Amino acid sequence: MDVLQLDISGRPQAWISVREAAVMVACDAIAWTLGEPCAVLRGGWNRVTGRQSRIEVPPILAARGAIPSRAWRHEPALSNPKLFARDRFLCAYCGAHFPESELTREHIQPTSRGGRDHWMNCITACRSCNHRKGNRLCEEAGMSLLYLPYVPSLHEDMILRGRRILTDQMEFLLASVPASSRLHG
Repeated sequence: MDVLQLDISGRPQAWISVREAAVMVACDAIAWTLGEPCAVLRGGWNRVTGRQSRIEVPPILAARGAIPSRAWRHEPALSNPKLFARDRFLCAYCGAHFPESELTREHIQPTSRGGRDHWMNCITACRSCNHRKGNRLCEEAGMSLLYLPYVPSLHEDMILRGRRILTDQMEFLLASVPASSRLHG
């Protein structure tokens, strides 16, 4: 389980470990939190009071301080796992659902013909369809796309990273995902 770290303005920054979040709690480095505690870490015993120290870790926390420069990145890094999740593990040509091991990153305009390795030029394809299309444009191969590519938002990117996301975290992230997103179901 990971904790969703936000900047003070509420923009997602990173998935951090429960231990990293506990350090932030202990150092009073948190501006605000959301959700019921997702973990409780217990420490040593106080000799005077006889009480054990404990830190409750929230599922979502906003870090104090200046907004890091990475908060202003405009689009997430492209990776096959995130691409396949964005496209719901469906081949853009035949429409069949496949396990990740049978999918490929397909360039709509092949890179050898000037296409970029970018969210808007990449879709998910099964190995068979990718091989059939080869180094051609869709029109040349007589193939058409069943869905269009798009660049995921920062909130979608946090979902696409493939973590085990708690309900509080998913509700927070989905609240800022466009209704037209494939992640809504």
